[in-house]
Order: sequence, then C-alpha cells, then structure tokens
Amino acid sequence: MIIEKSILAVITTDATKVQGSTSVFICKDREEMDIFAKNLEAILDGIAHAIGEDLYVIVKHF
Repeated sequence: MIIEKSILAVITTDATKVQGSTSVFICKDREEMDIFAKNLEAILDGIAHAIGEDLYVIVKHF
C-alpha cells in the first residue's frame, strides 16, 4: 500500500469540530487561523486546504 496524502495539521476556531492524533491548533479568530495556516503550510512543506469558514487542514501530497 502506498500512502499518497497525509494530514499534517488541523487549524480551527472551533475545537468541537476536531479530534484525533494529528496536531490541532485552536485559534481565537479567522485572522489568526489564516496566519497559522500560511505559516504551517511553509514550515511543514504542505498545502493548506480550507474545509469551511473555521477549519483548515495542512496536507502533504507525496
């Protein structure tokens, strides 16, 4: 089995929408969430995907 994608981090303003074993970043508002997504995208060498108004996932595509 070859893994082609992996979720590296989740960024949200609503902690009730996430759970699991990946890194989760809870932000106070949309502006802070956007900053976290942009920075983590670069740091982790992944791609930030907006899933909704209050949720991003950082995904690594192999």
